[in-house]
Amino acid sequence: MRVARMKASLQWAGAAFRNVRPIRPGLRDPYAAMPSFSALLLRRGGRRVPQRPLPSMDPLEVWRRKPASGLRTTWLGHSTILIEIDGARVLTDPVWGPRASPLRLAGPKRFQPVPVALGAMPPLDLVLLSHDHYDHLDYPTIRALARSAAPFLTSLGVGAHLEAWGVAPERITELDWWEHYDLPGTGVRVSAVPAQHFSGRTPRTRNSTLWSSFVVRSQRHCVFFSGDTGLTGEFERIRARFAPFDLVMLEVGGWHPAWGDMHLGPEHALEAAELLGAGAWLPVHWGTFSLAMHAWDQPAESLLALRPGSRARLLMPRLGEPLEPEYATGRVEPWWRSAGGMEQPPNAGSDEGNLSGAMPWPLD
Repeated sequence: MRVARMKASLQWAGAAFRNVRPIRPGLRDPYAAMPSFSALLLRRGGRRVPQRPLPSMDPLEVWRRKPASGLRTTWLGHSTILIEIDGARVLTDPVWGPRASPLRLAGPKRFQPVPVALGAMPPLDLVLLSHDHYDHLDYPTIRALARSAAPFLTSLGVGAHLEAWGVAPERITELDWWEHYDLPGTGVRVSAVPAQHFSGRTPRTRNSTLWSSFVVRSQRHCVFFSGDTGLTGEFERIRARFAPFDLVMLEVGGWHPAWGDMHLGPEHALEAAELLGAGAWLPVHWGTFSLAMHAWDQPAESLLALRPGSRARLLMPRLGEPLEPEYATGRVEPWWRSAGGMEQPPNAGSDEGNLSGAMPWPLD
């Protein structure tokens, strides 16, 4: 059944999934050199990690109270967000594990723990998974959530991972682009929409599962979650079908000029917010792992500098800080500067040093 649905998808191209348009290399800088895997994974050069812990909040007390507006989001790091929408709790791309890596002792290590322990999370109505890369689909986290009662919603093919890791098949729903899922008893509908990215957890499984962005709607509210995506004209189609959005959540970190349009980065995230007609938007996919060559705080600083030229209201809460878009002013405090930066991580040469040469799998 799963394989038949995958092969019936318009995105299936004989042996793998494909984007609507091919990913363009060197979109920002045609002369940008591709970074070596050793430089990328050993985090050489550049202020790749913060010197001190990032400011964060414990949101548990706030979560005990219903959001006055009916819509509240809490960024917990990278692309992990708790969305509270008219009584339903939706958790996106949950990653509580220590590394975005297939290896236990090597690979990108998170800067600091999630502000809330996984076991302390309130009951969830839905776990939403955009694609199967290690920084979005985390084995230890899924194993723990498999013991909960929450259903899982994801892109075509990703359910095979979930079943292998202990999630009951009847709790898994997979969507193709433009398909919908109605969350029972909540009045919330989730729609999978096109993203421009790729997938795979090993060299042999590249693009063997689909990648998606998602729209989460109730009768009163509508939000967009990008997962991982580059800049694509599909944003205009998404706007035409689902806008207006109360909030859009867009990835801004883990990009490189030589990688083409598989990620947004700060400038293209601003463009995407405009294409979606966003009144307010929340940057995600930064401040947690070092997945590219840019400084860890470069996405935040770039957005701060570019913000005056955008019509969309930029919201940059601290880790764990609950936010109701309706009441957010858009005033940005550069809280991340208190964490500083450094040339080398404090554990350089230890477990990261076990990697030599190329990493033969995609991390993001």
